[in-house]
Amino acid sequence: MKRYEREVYGFGKVFKEEVSSDHIRSHIKALEGVRHPVAAPDALERAADYITDSLHSLDYEMSEHRFSDNGRPFRNIIATRPGINRPHERVVVLAHYDTVAGSPGADDNASGVAVMLEIARVLARFTFERTIHFIGVSLEENEHDSKPCSGTRGSRALAAHARENDWNIAGVLVLESVAYAGDTVVQTKPAGLPVLIPEVGNFIAVVGNELSKGLIDGFALAVERYGVDLPFAELALPGNGEMLPDSRRSDHASFWDEGFKAIMLTDTTNFRSPHYHRPTDTLETLNLEFAAKVCCVSAGLTLDLARFTL
Repeated sequence: MKRYEREVYGFGKVFKEEVSSDHIRSHIKALEGVRHPVAAPDALERAADYITDSLHSLDYEMSEHRFSDNGRPFRNIIATRPGINRPHERVVVLAHYDTVAGSPGADDNASGVAVMLEIARVLARFTFERTIHFIGVSLEENEHDSKPCSGTRGSRALAAHARENDWNIAGVLVLESVAYAGDTVVQTKPAGLPVLIPEVGNFIAVVGNELSKGLIDGFALAVERYGVDLPFAELALPGNGEMLPDSRRSDHASFWDEGFKAIMLTDTTNFRSPHYHRPTDTLETLNLEFAAKVCCVSAGLTLDLARFTL
């Protein structure tokens, strides 16, 4: 067994013991409620403040990436732990914090934000070779319900900023609705999906483009390496997913389009959940033990990508 593998072998137990579904619940409860730039702009700002305060309390370096949309200022929240040996190389863990106008967005996407914050907590005591960013992104949801391609404005601005500033990104991990799952949940699939998927919605989907196949493989390795009982389904798409538009419906696509490696972890939202974008998307409908398992594997993958130092 190689040195790094020996060192990380015990962390599977650590993650499973330290990742807390209660912490995830607390974050979702704090964020739950309409968080929308028009319907609830104050709540959107409170969510950004909550993410900032939560990450700052863990001693991450805090900054904001500000961007303009329709003449109004918005912000992506960035927490940073600089790398020790290769600080110019970056690993990004990202989740959007806005909702559609008519939903409290517990799964979409308070669950993703909550898991991101819990990953940041369990990794806070480590130092890494590469720089890690935990980023809360705004304006993922479509600007207009009738325009399905009018979303991901915050991540598009961020990915363009990363490209313009020559960010060297080893990988982006996007957490997009990660807590609706169960053995009695019916799973459907988008038209044109080229692979078979389970008919029971008890798994997390790992979606990447051809450039990001290594990240998909890394997730599968983390499930095994850290000993987490988490069913998952892989989807590696040619190009940037143009042949399957449903594969591009979150912030990972913004990074694909700028040439970065990125994967999305998702419970598949409307292909599983009857509460998608509805007033019923509440904390009480979610499977927090499942979300905790997603958190364990994601923390392990982040650890592998950033490579902790002793």
